[in-house]
Amino acid sequence: MPRGRYSLHDPHDHTPLGEEHFQCAPGPSGWRYVSQLTTPAGDHAGSVDLAVDELGRPIRLELHASSWQVRGAALDGVTWVRTDPTGTHATEGNAPAHAFTGTSPAFLVSTARLLRLTPDSPATRVRLVTFTHPVLAPRTVDQSWALVKREAHATDNGPLTVDEYQVSALDTGERRTVHLTGDVVLAAPGVELDDLESPPSAFDRLG
Repeated sequence: MPRGRYSLHDPHDHTPLGEEHFQCAPGPSGWRYVSQLTTPAGDHAGSVDLAVDELGRPIRLELHASSWQVRGAALDGVTWVRTDPTGTHATEGNAPAHAFTGTSPAFLVSTARLLRLTPDSPATRVRLVTFTHPVLAPRTVDQSWALVKREAHATDNGPLTVDEYQVSALDTGERRTVHLTGDVVLAAPGVELDDLESPPSAFDRLG
């Protein structure tokens, strides 16, 4: 069960955005990731709880940020309920998308799990719903994912397979490189792995 800490920063000007303390694990239904977010000053800033099935589809998503809350799942595309800070109003949303995304590294892992690319796979287009911080406003985005390299690195615990993805935003053309090993993000724009207490779970053990 990987447990650790990511540091988050603005991918453009590198302004620190805080930290994400996470744990994740494969389970009988797929994979689950839970985390607590803190500000650069160490104050609580929200949480992420994401569960995907064996095919990488979101079966439960719960986000908290700035008193806002989102609950969602794959249903007729993806469906969610967003609740305002007072808790008196809730709005429902639905989009013909494949899954959710957002600022958490969890979504990079879950999207890679959903697409199941190999180094010889063509670039694959995927439609996702993202929730922007700090008010968790929903927005539909189209991305292109390609697995450009897969390398095995020797470690004290045996070989570690690292996948390098190229992720492109189809509306702006912006490209970014994402490095994953199993269910842990090693590096991505705006994300750095600062601490990992146990080895990542390999994809072939995630269902």
